[in-house]
Amino acid sequence: MIWQNALCRVVLINDADYVGFCRVILNQHVKEMSDLSGDQQWALMQIVFLVEQVQREILQPDKINLASLGNKTPHVHWHVIPRFASDKNFPEATWGPKQREGKTADIGLLSKFKQRLLTQLEQQFA
Repeated sequence: MIWQNALCRVVLINDADYVGFCRVILNQHVKEMSDLSGDQQWALMQIVFLVEQVQREILQPDKINLASLGNKTPHVHWHVIPRFASDKNFPEATWGPKQREGKTADIGLLSKFKQRLLTQLEQQFA
């Protein structure tokens, strides 16, 4: 876990194929976004968008995938996945057919991403 407040937590997923993949997970057990108040929806999405912004700034992906599926886990959470043309599935979905061997994770860049994300979250959502 990178950060948490009263509304949600931001978790960095340990996946060498998708460096910087984060989940923004609502703390309260709620099944759908529309079950939240407008203020809660807005606040949660501001955090999702900040994660995306820092991913774009530090990791410089070719695309960001945002997903909130929840079929197996009916709990509000967002997947924020930086995608690179060199990742093993691009341009298919992360669960799609493998297109190539993926690139190796840049640990230094991942460390910089984690620190910048934590700093931004603490500054904007303290």
